Amino acid sequence: MAILLLPFLADNSVADVPLHVGGTGGVYFLAEPGQLVIELEKRDLNRSGRRADLRAILVGPDRRVIEENTLPDDGQPRGSGRGPVQSATLTTQVERKGVYGLNITVSNDRYGNEVAWGFQSNCPHYLIETARGHVDRRREERLVFLDADRPRGICFRPRAGEFGIEIRRFATSAPPPKLFYSHDMEVATLDVAADGHAACQVPADPQRSQSPWRLHLPQGQAEVHIDGVTRWDNNDTYPDLPLWTPDRKSWFPLLENRWLITPYQRTAYGEPAAEGKIAFRVHNNAATQQTVRLAVEFPGEPWDAYLAQEEVTLAAKQAQHVTLHYTLPDTGKRTLHIRATPQANSTFSTYATLQVKTGRPPAADRLEIPLILKPYEHENEQLGYLPQYPVDNQVYFDAKNRPFVCTGDGVVTVRDGDWAKTSFRKGISSADADLAGQAYRTASTKVAFDGGNGVYLLGFGGRRAALLYSGDGGQSFAAAPIPGRETSPRTFDLEQFSGHNGNDGPPPIVRFTRTATDPRHRWRRINDLELFVFAWDGDRLLGQPPILLSKMAIGLSVHSGIPSSIVSRGDKIHVAWAEATDPEEDVPGVPTYVATYDRRAKVLSKPVLVGYGAPPNDIHNTPSITMDSQGHLHVLVGTHGQPFQYARSLKPNDTSSGWTEPTSTGGDWRQTYIGFVCDQHDTLHLVSRVWQYGQPPHEAGHHATLAHQQMPRHGSWAAPRVLVVPPFSEYSIFYHRLTIDRTARLFLSYDCWSTYWFYRTDWPGDRRALMFSDDGGVRWKLAESPDLGR
Repeated sequence: MAILLLPFLADNSVADVPLHVGGTGGVYFLAEPGQLVIELEKRDLNRSGRRADLRAILVGPDRRVIEENTLPDDGQPRGSGRGPVQSATLTTQVERKGVYGLNITVSNDRYGNEVAWGFQSNCPHYLIETARGHVDRRREERLVFLDADRPRGICFRPRAGEFGIEIRRFATSAPPPKLFYSHDMEVATLDVAADGHAACQVPADPQRSQSPWRLHLPQGQAEVHIDGVTRWDNNDTYPDLPLWTPDRKSWFPLLENRWLITPYQRTAYGEPAAEGKIAFRVHNNAATQQTVRLAVEFPGEPWDAYLAQEEVTLAAKQAQHVTLHYTLPDTGKRTLHIRATPQANSTFSTYATLQVKTGRPPAADRLEIPLILKPYEHENEQLGYLPQYPVDNQVYFDAKNRPFVCTGDGVVTVRDGDWAKTSFRKGISSADADLAGQAYRTASTKVAFDGGNGVYLLGFGGRRAALLYSGDGGQSFAAAPIPGRETSPRTFDLEQFSGHNGNDGPPPIVRFTRTATDPRHRWRRINDLELFVFAWDGDRLLGQPPILLSKMAIGLSVHSGIPSSIVSRGDKIHVAWAEATDPEEDVPGVPTYVATYDRRAKVLSKPVLVGYGAPPNDIHNTPSITMDSQGHLHVLVGTHGQPFQYARSLKPNDTSSGWTEPTSTGGDWRQTYIGFVCDQHDTLHLVSRVWQYGQPPHEAGHHATLAHQQMPRHGSWAAPRVLVVPPFSEYSIFYHRLTIDRTARLFLSYDCWSTYWFYRTDWPGDRRALMFSDDGGVRWKLAESPDLGR
């Protein structure tokens, strides 16, 4: 087998061993028909003593998993230095040209600090993507080289604008690094300081060639940053795509053709001989207009399937959906591939796969809980889940139990037996001159309803916030301004149905306006918290002046769980919030308060402390409030990696007459992000992220799960029951949102998000799915359109 992972040396000779790098991520191969062989190496660095199993997954152009291999921890003690070389070989027979992927992750080490890995392959065209786990700050993907005794090279596409190169931990005894143009003409020599740092700045050149440049490291141990490759500006052409190679000859045009055709694979079910159609997305990631040719390929005998169009011309960074029409077989299954080839560069070509099967999809049956997601095999690949309803966000139900979904620039519901969208881009009326004629974007994913079945959402018209209202079932909307605070960072919440709350009027709103941050404490925020109450004046919706609830609110975290800040009944509006405290003060967590505003008397009660959520000064610790059929208020105090704390009001519809002592949701589980509703039997339902350690299918490390708990009336909290398991170990989040319909069915919208950038950025968009339970969370099923009332 030819060794092709070979950097240039100073004299243009090549090394005879694969380089070893730190971090995680993987490799993309543009493979021609024939055998593809990849030899993988790993060495443990034994820095922390944590178990570091390297997981390697080889996938095809359609992201079908071909082979998986694990190189285990070497068992050496902490501080023992580099362990022995371990190796594995992954092979496949390439039937048709396309972009194959090698995915690299490490248990207990999402940043790849515990291993060095490298590879060899007989594929001449490949690109490495250094892509670790996420960090809660601006993304950077430094290149870490761990071959002190060998020269190495970094070939990369330079940005047209000015860019810098920074090298750290370079040996001062070695010759200085050099930077070369695409034709090996020297650009600069980087002088190395006594501390091992070197840097250079390259001026902008709008005419700069797109051919790769090369950074030569005479000694292959260093950490390297290159602007536009490992860190990015907002105007970069290819942000968050840290692609490079040690060999200029291996470069192929992946950057401009990333996500050329997706979904990479789809499985569809149907009745025998029925006709079907499915949309595939063609994307032009290049900086200029591009035409993409499409063709259907059959692995066996051709069958009845065709594309609506075989050529798509796209502007820069634009995408278009192309429909494939097909007829299902009488029995069994059929497969086809959709080839996509840029007309201007036919050396690049890849494909997506469609498999159609006769019969009922497994997604139509009750789920076997937990649903265990696998790498590149989520709900569609495993179960044939192919929703015909919008999955942009969670679903809410009006008083007639009709579904509504916020899409970000509008709202979708069922009208005349089909899904219909009302766009907020135009046509929204307003009595406010500054809001009239504006294009709106939504300020929250929540949808609310009043007693007359009016529909409400929150939106922004320019920078102005507004309450959007529809009296005709969501067909048209008007906007009422939410006054003030147009320049400060703002977050809004409005009351949504959570089981037994609501009133005849417009939903109350709270606004968190950030007034301070704390550079010493990442998650500490300080906000003004204000309540807004709207009422009708004839046919106009008017807001009262804001009612200040707190000057020290920690803020609102609603991307996961979609917690409720507000519930109301009659004239009583109840708000729950958490506060920041003095970091020098010894408190058990973020204090959570409740207060009541009487809209008739226009009186605000004194805040009441109901509990603390650990740790202190953490914006993740957003509480949630709901109400049972008797009017008792129930509050879960938010935590970040600890059991939630629970309290109940002693009197119905009253925050001032006492609360039960806060108690834990039980056990010692680590949970975060509250989804909280109350059903018709007054059973409380909680869905949250819960961590597991050393448990299958990720025994080597830890992993997050999406889990359901319930507490019956006068009962206690049950242990979390895992609903969804992620495809990878280490950090995950589910962006879950729990809602309830008017018949007490539970609806759980979720999108499994892995920490690993290589996996996430390979798929454009999200993978959101919707499951529901009609028996109080005992059994769950992926929703179909009829389950939503269509």
